Amino acid sequence: MGKLITIDPVTRIEGHLRIDVEVDGGAVRNAWSSGTMWRGIETILQGRDPRDAWVFTQRICGVCTTVHAIASVRSVENALGLEIPLNAQLIRNIIISAHALHDHIVHFYHLSALDWVDVTSALRADPVAASQLAEKISTWPGNSKHELAAVKAKLEAFVKAGQMGIFQNGYWGHPAMKLPPEVNLLAVAHYLQALDVQRKANQVVAILGSKTPNIQNLAVGGVANAINLDSPATLNMEKLYQVKTLLDEVTAFVQQVYLPDVAAVAGFYPDWFRYGSGVTNYLAVPDLPSDVKMSRFALPGGVIWNGELKVAHDIKSWNDDYLRQNVTESIAHAHYDGTWAKGPWEEETVPKFAGEWKAETPAPERYTWVKAPRLEGKPVQVGPLAQVLVGFIQGHELTTRWVKAALAAVKAIHNVDLPPTALHSTLGRHAARAVRCAMLAEQAQEQWKALVANIGKGDVAIFTDPMGKDPHDPKGRTFLQRIKEDQGGIAKGVGFHEAPRGTLSHWSVIETDGKSMKLKNYQAVVPSTWNAGPRDAKDQKGPYEASLVGNPIADPKLPLEALRTIHSFDPCLACAIHTVDAEGEEIARVKVL
Repeated sequence: MGKLITIDPVTRIEGHLRIDVEVDGGAVRNAWSSGTMWRGIETILQGRDPRDAWVFTQRICGVCTTVHAIASVRSVENALGLEIPLNAQLIRNIIISAHALHDHIVHFYHLSALDWVDVTSALRADPVAASQLAEKISTWPGNSKHELAAVKAKLEAFVKAGQMGIFQNGYWGHPAMKLPPEVNLLAVAHYLQALDVQRKANQVVAILGSKTPNIQNLAVGGVANAINLDSPATLNMEKLYQVKTLLDEVTAFVQQVYLPDVAAVAGFYPDWFRYGSGVTNYLAVPDLPSDVKMSRFALPGGVIWNGELKVAHDIKSWNDDYLRQNVTESIAHAHYDGTWAKGPWEEETVPKFAGEWKAETPAPERYTWVKAPRLEGKPVQVGPLAQVLVGFIQGHELTTRWVKAALAAVKAIHNVDLPPTALHSTLGRHAARAVRCAMLAEQAQEQWKALVANIGKGDVAIFTDPMGKDPHDPKGRTFLQRIKEDQGGIAKGVGFHEAPRGTLSHWSVIETDGKSMKLKNYQAVVPSTWNAGPRDAKDQKGPYEASLVGNPIADPKLPLEALRTIHSFDPCLACAIHTVDAEGEEIARVKVL
C-alpha cells in the first residue's frame, strides 16, 4: 500500500468534506470521499403540511437555499398535479438563473481560482504588459493598465502590512503553479472585480425573491410577487428594469471576463485536460420551463453512458418514468441503519454512526454520512459538465454555440485545438461551468423579455390554489378530493431542478383525507450526494473518488492537485449532510488547518 493522505476538512467549500487518498509513485491510486455530518431534514419534515416544506428545505444549505426551495415546491406541485401560471414560471426562472450566475462566478474566482493562480507571483507582474495581454482576449474596461497597477499596489500594501487576509494560506510557489506573473495579476484583478459582480447577480434574487439567502416569494402553486404596473408596492416596470440593468452588468462580466479567463488559465495547464475524468456517465434534467404544463424547457436533459459523445438518452419531461423508476440510493458504506438500496419514495433516514475514522488509516466499512445515488444501479456525474455535454450531443443551439465559443477562445489565446472529449477532465468541469454561466446569462435576459411581454398582454396571474378546485377535473372536485377518491389518499411527486452543482430532486409522499394533507415521506437527492457519494454494495466508486485516481501528487505534504480536482466539482456538502446529534453528543471531530 502507498502513503495514505487525509485532507480534513476540505476548505473553500460549503459544508464538511474529508478526502482520503492513497498515493504511490507520485499519483493517486485510490480515494475515499467522506461527508462528516448528518443531514436530518427528512425526519424534520415528516408529518408537516407539504406547503411548508420549501421553507424548511432552504435551510439544508447556507448557499444553495434558492435551489432547494424551487425543487421542494415543484415536488409538491407535481404530486398534486398543479399547473403553474406562466408569470410564476418566468419569475422563478429569472431567480434561479441569477442565483446560478452568482454561484458560478463565486466558485471560479473565490473558491477554486487560487488552486491555479499564484497570488504572490502577481507582485512581479508588469501592469502594462498585463493590460496588453488582456486586450488581446477581451474589451473589458477593467483591464486597463491603470486598473491593474492599482490592483498590484493594493496587493503590495497587503504584503507590507502582513495582512494577506483571504490570500494568507495558499499554495504559493508550489511546483504545480504555472501561470506567468502577468496572468496572475489579471486573475487577482478579476477576483476583486468578481466580488462586486456576484453581488449584483444576488441583488436580482433579492428583488424578486424578497430576500436572499432564503427567498420568501415562493408558494406551492406559484409565487407571491403581486403584479401591478401602477403600484410602487408590487412588481412593476421600475423593479423589472432594475433587474434588467443588473443582468446586463453581470452578462457583460461573464462574456468578457469569466469565459476568457477560464480559457486563458486552461491553456497554461494542458495536462489537466487528461486528469480527473473519473465517472463518465452523466445525468442532466431539463429546466427553465416555458409553459404552464411544463412540457417545454429552455435547457435540455438527458443521460450519457461511458463518455460516449454521440448519443444521449433524452429526458423530455420531469414526469419521465425512466427517472422515477431508476434513481436509487445505497447506504452500504454510509452511517445509516441497514444495507439497502431503494428508490427515494421508499427510503427511510435512520442514522447509525459506525465510529470515527482516524486520519491516515485504512477506510472502515462505513465512512460517510452521504448516501450513494445510482441510476440504473450505476454511478453518474452531475453538474454543468453533464448539462453541457448532453446539450452539445443533442445539438441544442445555445449549448453548442457557447461550447464552440469556449474552444475557440482557447484556440485564439494559446493556439491549441481542444476536442469536446477534453471536457472529460478537471479543467473540463471548469470550462463547462463557464459555458453554462454564459448560457444562463443569455437565458436570464430571454426569461425577462418573456415575462415583460406576458405582463404586457394583461396577464397578471401568479398563483394556483392547491387547496382549491382542480380546473381539469370533470367532477369539479378539489385537488385533495380527487387524490382521496382516485388515488386512495396518497400522492407521490418529484421536483427536479438543474442546480448550479447539477441534478437536484426532492421526492415527496403526501397523505390526504380530502380536506388537509401531510407529508408521509420526504427525501432530497442532491448534486453533491450524486458526486460525493461513497462506494455502493458493488464497490463502485462515486464520482469524487473515481476522479482522483490517476491524479499526480508532487508533494504529499501539499496535495494541491487533489484539491484541484475536488474543487472542480464545486462541492457543497451541506446539501448532502446537515444537522448535529439531538442529544448534544460529539459525532465527529475535525482539525481546521
